[in-house]
This record gives sequence, C-alpha cells and structure tokens, in this order.
Amino acid sequence: MKIKNPILRGFYPDPSVCEANGKFYMVCSSFQYFPGVPLFESDDLINWKQIGHCITRSSQIDLKEVNSSGGVFAPTIRYNDGVFYMVTTNDTYHKNFYITTTDIYGEWSEPIFVDQGGIDPSLFFEDGKTYFMSNGSDEEGNGCIYQCEINPLTGEKLSESVPMWKGSGGRYLESPHLYKIGDWYYLMAAEGGTEYGHMITYARGKSVYGPFENYPGNPVLTNRNLGGHQSTIQGIGHGDLIQDREGNWFILCLGFRQMAMWSPFHHLGREVFIAPVNWQTDGWFTAGNRGIVQAEMELACTKEQKAVDYSVNLADLSQNPCRLIYLREPVRENYELREDVFRLRGTKTNLFEAASPTFAGIRQSEFNTELKCKISTRSGEAGITMYMDQGNHYDIFVDNTGEKASVALRICLANLKVVTNSVPISIEDGVATTGIKIVSDCYDYHFYVIDGDEEKYLGNGLTKYLSSEVCGGFTGVVSAFYAVDEAETGEWAEFSDYSWVQKED
Repeated sequence: MKIKNPILRGFYPDPSVCEANGKFYMVCSSFQYFPGVPLFESDDLINWKQIGHCITRSSQIDLKEVNSSGGVFAPTIRYNDGVFYMVTTNDTYHKNFYITTTDIYGEWSEPIFVDQGGIDPSLFFEDGKTYFMSNGSDEEGNGCIYQCEINPLTGEKLSESVPMWKGSGGRYLESPHLYKIGDWYYLMAAEGGTEYGHMITYARGKSVYGPFENYPGNPVLTNRNLGGHQSTIQGIGHGDLIQDREGNWFILCLGFRQMAMWSPFHHLGREVFIAPVNWQTDGWFTAGNRGIVQAEMELACTKEQKAVDYSVNLADLSQNPCRLIYLREPVRENYELREDVFRLRGTKTNLFEAASPTFAGIRQSEFNTELKCKISTRSGEAGITMYMDQGNHYDIFVDNTGEKASVALRICLANLKVVTNSVPISIEDGVATTGIKIVSDCYDYHFYVIDGDEEKYLGNGLTKYLSSEVCGGFTGVVSAFYAVDEAETGEWAEFSDYSWVQKED
C-alpha cells in the first residue's frame, strides 16, 4: 500500500517507538518547550494520535532560562514487564534520566538519573537485566556508543560504562538503539549530524556488549546524496526499528522537507518518516527504496493512511489542549482557554529573552497556511508570533499604551528588531481591538490588518530567515498567541475568532 511521508508533519523530531498491549507508542523531542516529550498512540504505525506528554510537571524537568534548542533532547520509549520507560537528556545541564508509568494515559514518575554522560540515551532489557546506553567518547577521546547495566528502580550503575561500537566512520555518532532479533544483537545509530549528511547505520554481534560488526552496506538509510530535482526530503536519520503485528518491519525516523526543489532551507522542523525494512537471508537488513526515503513509499501494511488536517481553531484547542506548547516554565494562571476566546495575561517578560513569556504555541505543519484572529488588549502588547527562537521571529501585534494604540509588524532576526509597518487603531472604553491575518507559502509569511471587510497589507517576512540553516538549532516554526505587559496591570488580552488553516501540499 502507498503511504505518504512524513507520517507526522511539523516539528516532531527524534522519534522513538515501542509496542505494548496491542498498540504502538511514539515519543519525540521537545527542547525548550513545555509540556515535554509529546506522546502518540497508533494501531498500525501509520496513523498517529497525540494522547499527551510524558513531562507535565516542572518537578520533572528544569527548563529555567535554557537557550532555544536546549533542554530535552532525543527520548527513547520502551516497555518492559508492564512498565513504560521514557529515557532522555536535559542537555542544558548534561543529565540523563528516565521516567516511568504503568498507565500510558496517566502521569509519569519523577525523574530517575543515571550517572553516564552523552546524549540520546536508550534502554535494553534482557533476562532480568537493564542496560543503559548513550553516545560518548572512549578512553582515547574517540566517539563511541557506550553502555552499562543499571538498577531500573534507582538508576544506580551496576557496572562500568563500556564502549560498544565506534560507528561506521561518520561524524556525530548518536541515537543508539539495541535489539535482540533471532540470534543476533543489532545496534542501530545515526551518524553525519542531523542535517543534510544525516544517515542511519547499524552493526550486529552475538553479545549484548559486542563485538559488533558493521553492516557492509552502511548507511542503511539516508537521503544525503539526493538534492534538487531528486528529492526535497533531506536529513533522514535518527531511527527506531519496529515490527508490526503482521510480522513486517519498519524504521521510523526523522527527516525534513526543504522549502522547494532548489532552495535548501527548512523551517517546519524535523518530522517523522517511515520506511520499510527487508531482511536478507544472511541476517542483515536493508531499508527504504534502495536505502532512500521517498515522499510516497510502498509498504507491506493492511491499514489505509487517513488524511490528517492540521488546521485548528479555539474549539479544537479547548477539547485537545495537548497541541499547545509553552516556553520553558509557564505561569499557568496567566492562561484561560475557552471554546470561543483565549485569554492571556502578559508580564514584563518578552519574546527576546531565554525566559518564560506569556506564550502559547502550535507547531506549523504545512507550508501553505492561513491564520485569522481577532485581538483585543487593554494594556501592553498582544499578538501572534511566527517563532523559531528568541532571536528570530515575526510578530504582528496590537500595542495599547492607554493613550494611543496601533497594530504593527515587527521583524526580529539575529536579535535585530525592526517595526517595519504600523497602523493606528482606535481605543474604545480602554480596549484596542483589531483583526489580523497571516498567509504563508514556501517562501513568505504575509501579514494583514483586517478592519471590517477591508484588509490592509502590512508586509512580509521570508521563511528562509526562520530556517534551521539560517538560525541554527533543532526546532521548527511555532505560531503562538502571546502577551507582554511591562506595567503588569493584570489585565487580560483576548484572542477570538481564531482559525489556522494548514493545507497539505
């Protein structure tokens, strides 16, 4: 059956997947955003529904003042003896930890820390033993995957950390996962960096610690040699191996869609792709279409892929608030979400700081979108931002000083802040109100003021200036409601008549 990639669109990087109780569960990275580690459920590995987050309490993660693309790095999800484990890294503080639950729909535990460095940790269970692995360096400073045995109840190391594998020769060895399939232990990883040279490699051995022999055809999956008219899908890597209930094998991995055929920039973030795995008679496996991930792939699956509409309105958000994400440590009492209005209370904290402004975001999942909203504020600034990080975002906002009010477009790039256009609006009973519209395509965001039936064009911002190639980092564009009130009057800004249509290409 033909399946369209990506199967999860927008900023959902570093997927990891496990099977439990007849269903599949997937987690992705979240970096500086809270709640952390989005959690998805599927019956078939193709169609996914978000059921929550793993990290939902500030006691589980310290995100205070972490820089953009800091915080929660690549997670791994595993299930063993009735317990789910989610293991990850708070890279800002160089701490590996895991949390657990016996109820996938409920709360997860407080963090259990493991005294082993590196990033992209993973767990492997066998014969009552629990093994913890991550990337790191050997005694000579060479990159490697190394592993120890731990007590799963406490995180205590029961053995020294031992180098297992030094990879196939690519840079930035990361994302280790270990599997026992038949008589072999398979160690799969990513190399090349999570950019255009990204790739999935693997090795096998007869022991949990190896020695591991490189797959002769490494990399097993990569789009690194494709470009231009060949493919707009790039950055394929960081995968997890999984078997469906019919016995078919797949790799779920990250990749990204560059904005156009000859424009090597991406701003939607790293997304989730799926590729078939085929076992050979000698015990090695191949993946993808001759090692490549395509926009459409023929998979041995019986379930039909359902069309997903990433459009959203306030009623959707009130019924499914897990689509909303916040920066670092949100002050929860500054948000009030109803079906017809979203109320935000601004503080002195603004969008340009590595802090926690009043900010509620939704991931951009498609290139072609149209957002409309009515914004009202009694004090300060309230608007919609197309946000990559604290130094790079486009803001359309209402500014009410109490004496005069306007709606403005601000371009913030590399910490240079310029209001490129501003239109005065009236104040009635202390409230300044206007409608706004944002239209995006592959190349531009276009910003409009709506006054009754009239639309006034404020200007545009190029999408490539919010891309990872320009800004750096590991996230994607998030469109967010925000409010800033330097006077801290306690007044609420209100957002209503909100809709964001995200049209699949």
